[in-house]
Amino acid sequence: MTPKENLDKLGYKLPDISTPGGSYLSVNVRGSIAYIAIQFPILNEEFLYLGRLGEDLTTEDGYKAMELCALNVLAQIDNKVGFEKVVGLNHIDAYFQSGADWDDSPQAVNGASELFVKILEDKGQHSRAIFGVDKLPRNFSVGLTASFTIKNE
Repeated sequence: MTPKENLDKLGYKLPDISTPGGSYLSVNVRGSIAYIAIQFPILNEEFLYLGRLGEDLTTEDGYKAMELCALNVLAQIDNKVGFEKVVGLNHIDAYFQSGADWDDSPQAVNGASELFVKILEDKGQHSRAIFGVDKLPRNFSVGLTASFTIKNE
């Protein structure tokens, strides 16, 4: 199945793409690699999942927030490159802000990892890194960057 068919089958809809909040590209293509700038849990211009995981939000909230970040990554790659040119997802970097005693970041980041595989199937397999940070812009609980190999035509 295609990514769009998988999105429909699973009941997901790609959000409207957000515009960069600074002087950079949301998708930067260099050769056969597309780099996606950090995506936050934004749904059609509404900022969601604000605060610290383990204090203001649960691990399940973090999972859903990461899933939304992944949908935003997919919206960016589809809009700027096209799903038909995606060879595969290479790597994701996941960022989170949390309370001092919260330590469930792998479970929260699975929201993104699992969504990529559901939608992109084998092309969604990837490596990842997870970073706890003191503060994210606008008090977002999570953020996600990604890189894809794409076909050069």
